[in-house]
Amino acid sequence: MAVNNRIKITNDIELKDRLVAINRVTKVTKGGRTFSFAAIVVVGNEDGIIGWGLGKAGEVTAAIAKGVEAAKKNLTRIPVLKGTVPHEQNAKFGGAQVFIKPASTGTGVVAGGAMRAVLESVGITDVLAKSKGSSNPHNLVKATILALSEMRDARMVAQNRGVSLDKVFRG
Repeated sequence: MAVNNRIKITNDIELKDRLVAINRVTKVTKGGRTFSFAAIVVVGNEDGIIGWGLGKAGEVTAAIAKGVEAAKKNLTRIPVLKGTVPHEQNAKFGGAQVFIKPASTGTGVVAGGAMRAVLESVGITDVLAKSKGSSNPHNLVKATILALSEMRDARMVAQNRGVSLDKVFRG
C-alpha cells in the first residue's frame, strides 16, 4: 500500500546530492571501444525529502549533473521521527531486499553503501538496516526509497482513519 507523497520541485528547498555509484560502460564498434558513464545520485534536504536519479553521459561530471537533475524531478516526503524511522519496514525491488528498523538515539546509521547514502540524505541519524539478496546499487536505492515511502507516522495513520491522534496511541 504505497502512499503518494510526491513533491513538486520548488526553489526554496535546499537539496544536497550524494553520488551512490558510478558505472563505466563500453560500447564496442568497428572503430574501437567507446566509453560512457552511468551515475546514480541521491538528493535530499536531510529533513524528510529524498529523490534519486540516473544520469548517463560520456564524461563523469556530466553524468552526475544529469543524475542530480533527474533526482530533483523525483522527490518524495518521508516521515522522520526524532532522527529515526517510525516503525520496522521491509521492501523488495528487483533482487534487492531491504529491512529497516528504528534505533535508539546515539546508535548511528548502521547500513551499507547505497542504503547509507539514502538514509543520510533523508535525515535519519539512528537506524538499523540490512540488505539481503542483490547488492546492485540501483535496486538497493530503489528498494530503500520504497521502504521509506511506505512508512507512516501516527499523524498520517490518524488522518487516514479519520480519528484523533490520541485514539491512535490508545488503540
